[in-house]
Amino acid sequence: QLQLVESGGGLVQPGGSLRLSCAASGFTLDDYAIGWFRQAPGKEREGVSSITSSGISTNYADSVKGRFTISRDNAKKTVYLQMNSLKPEDTAVYYCAAASRGWINTLIPEAYDYWGQGTQVTVSA
Repeated sequence: QLQLVESGGGLVQPGGSLRLSCAASGFTLDDYAIGWFRQAPGKEREGVSSITSSGISTNYADSVKGRFTISRDNAKKTVYLQMNSLKPEDTAVYYCAAASRGWINTLIPEAYDYWGQGTQVTVSA
């Protein structure tokens, strides 16, 4: 059974850091592009970052460029999202998603085939 599980969310003060993890089971992560998305209350789901199956190409939303870094460790079947200089507007449920077309590098949710359940990130003083 193909499964994605996010972890690492929590409560952090503005300016702080968190590292989210997306662990895969039931499939070979190497073949899949991975995207991180977030959804705040009352807002649409938005793309945050993506990485191709090889890890060579990455993509970031303008709102997180220079603050967030996506990476992957295919041997550990895990993709990470390092989030630094967090702001209150980063508060949301964060989801990872996998796309069977491993070469894609997009923040469009419809391009992804499998989704995790999400992890809450709250940035507040």
